[in-house]
Amino acid sequence: MDILHRSKKPIIEGFFIETLEGLIFDVKGLLHPPDRIIAYVRYIPNTKGDRVSRRGIRYRKIYSLLDREKFLEKKYPYYIYYDPIFGRRLQGVPLGSIRYIYDPIERLKELMYSESLDPLEKAAVELVEEVAERAGISRSTIGITGSILVGLHSSTSDIDLVVYGEKEGISVYRALLDMSKERVKIRPYNEEELERLFIFRSRDTFIPLDTFLKIERKKILQGIFKGREYFIRLVKRPEEFGEKYGDRRYKPIGRVRLRAIVSDTRDSIFTPCRYILDKVKVISGHAPKPIKEVVSYRGRFREQARKGDTVIVEGVVELVENEESYCRVLVGEYPRDILIPEEV
Repeated sequence: MDILHRSKKPIIEGFFIETLEGLIFDVKGLLHPPDRIIAYVRYIPNTKGDRVSRRGIRYRKIYSLLDREKFLEKKYPYYIYYDPIFGRRLQGVPLGSIRYIYDPIERLKELMYSESLDPLEKAAVELVEEVAERAGISRSTIGITGSILVGLHSSTSDIDLVVYGEKEGISVYRALLDMSKERVKIRPYNEEELERLFIFRSRDTFIPLDTFLKIERKKILQGIFKGREYFIRLVKRPEEFGEKYGDRRYKPIGRVRLRAIVSDTRDSIFTPCRYILDKVKVISGHAPKPIKEVVSYRGRFREQARKGDTVIVEGVVELVENEESYCRVLVGEYPRDILIPEEV
């Protein structure tokens, strides 16, 4: 089955979209305006690119958020727009500019029925089988995302999976936790692998190396499977998210740095992730209303803190306007954004 099709499903986190110009964007979050999809450019056609699509087109991957924005500002500024609900400039693709929709679940089906998989694709399918069996969930709730989804992976690419559904995500997390403890098929990153990951992520998120190592070695939604890196996103279904586009308005106020205690981490394993805060003490900056939570749309901030941890947070404080106004801190947009347990 050709996955390059227009999907009738909600286009949410884990999906990729290709524009009429051949740019490939990865979709962010679950809330999107009616006329476009919020997504960030990831692969661009380039004659000297090191990735080759199934149609023979060479692509180059853009890594950092800053580089993605600079590229669009220079070449395709109409993919940057002001969103009145989120109160900021975002990257987004108008529905009329979409050529293809890459569906993670359809891509997995394609791989599972294929008889000519390359080693990376084969390992990805094996990981899906292992995780689904251990978690006791249907394979129809799991998808392949990242470079394998769009057919631009290399022999050294990692395995990116996405699991849809709150209950399914929790089941997968528990299964991975058991597998990690038992060292069954998967293992955490070792020190050398973590140092390489640190160098990669330092391009647009920087914390001291020793702090990074202490936090990342505890995470289980990433690691090694049969010698290959894996990264698993857990994504709630739109109807489980508890919010539709326009239900709330978000107004960026400025930067803030604070110390707080994490009181609830139920959504810390999902993308986007959320941590409920208590006993917040603002160190610098200003918030017009009480700060209740810290949120990130970036997978690297999941599993960052546990319930009861005292954390240091720095990011953009936003006024959330609904029936009851409050503030939240958004992390992941800027290199100096942090969410760090104070004692690590």
